[in-house]
Amino acid sequence: MQEKWIETTIGEQVTLQRGFDITRSEQRLGKVPVISSGGISSYHDTSQLSGPGVILGRKGVVGSVYYIETEYWPHDTTLWVKDFHGNHPRFVYYFFRNFAPRLAKLDVGSANPTLNRNHVHPTEILWPSLPIQQTIAQILSSLDDKIELNRQMNETLEAMARAIFQSWFVDFDPVRAKAEGRDTGLPPEIAALFPDGFEEVEGQEVPRGWGVKPLDQIATFLNGLALQKYPPDGEDYLPVIKIAQLRKGDTEGSDKASVKISPEYIVDDGDILFSWSGSLEVMIWCGGRGALNQHLFKVSSEKYPKWFYYLWVLHHLLDFQLIAEGKATTMGHIQRHHLSDAKVLVPHNNLISAMDKILSPLLNKIISNNVESLTLTEIRDALLPKLMSGEILVPISQS
Repeated sequence: MQEKWIETTIGEQVTLQRGFDITRSEQRLGKVPVISSGGISSYHDTSQLSGPGVILGRKGVVGSVYYIETEYWPHDTTLWVKDFHGNHPRFVYYFFRNFAPRLAKLDVGSANPTLNRNHVHPTEILWPSLPIQQTIAQILSSLDDKIELNRQMNETLEAMARAIFQSWFVDFDPVRAKAEGRDTGLPPEIAALFPDGFEEVEGQEVPRGWGVKPLDQIATFLNGLALQKYPPDGEDYLPVIKIAQLRKGDTEGSDKASVKISPEYIVDDGDILFSWSGSLEVMIWCGGRGALNQHLFKVSSEKYPKWFYYLWVLHHLLDFQLIAEGKATTMGHIQRHHLSDAKVLVPHNNLISAMDKILSPLLNKIISNNVESLTLTEIRDALLPKLMSGEILVPISQS
């Protein structure tokens, strides 16, 4: 054990307080996050507290932990740190992140999980000196800050890709500009590839020379396997990617499947996955190698670039969601014919190649950022318990 750690209790190091009740009807539109046990649940125009703040799930989602720098409103379903007792707030956050499994075991609820601060405060713990806290917080926050930077960058990159797609394939801005004798705003060699007028194809107005195809003709939609039929037959296995993993973006806690499944059902980073039942979603998977479960499509194409079919699926996603919501069953879904009914506009190959030089780098950067963030998350999660126990010795911060 590293020196400068003491035996103490949580209550001697931080004071927890129950959050403030507020109903949705009492909230007014604003920028102050209302943090419940499940995270930011809404926004209000009035704050109760100023950051930095550490918030714990008290009721419902017991063991959740959040950190915030700005003004905030901790909901009644949470506990918040009222007094840090001179400790480093970011370290306190990471302490509770590491302590979360033990928090969940302090549940005193019956039907609804509940955490009582009076059961948390007496818990005996090991606690480092402030300089060690500062170093630990700096190490872990540098990883989290990079993960957050990647997330923000990807939001921007995705917004750029969608805006370009909207301009070219929905609003036809370059075609309309050329038809009206205006500058397209594009490099001359790309602008020259856009037509300067429209024609009617299959009852709709499209740029002259462009084709109209069903969505399932520009890409292959491979439905996953019932992977419970393919259990691992040794120590090697593939994590099963179901809808739950798609939503989380990783395979932590997933089921296991045989590595001997047909290769086309193996998912790799950068593959496009589309859940066609439940809550329909499409995403660029970056959660590591895994096995494709039923209710998920792996979308691919031998002819068209990834951005092309990904953005077209995104374009039709709202319609697909509305179709699924209209189903009488509890598990709304779409069917194969809905993919055929969804239409796609296809420019000539030279224009697609020119577009590819703009859009492919955006998607490639999104993929590399997500893969990097997953690696950083794994590093952070491996370091967290070792740093919080003093197993890894850290240099003492001089700040």
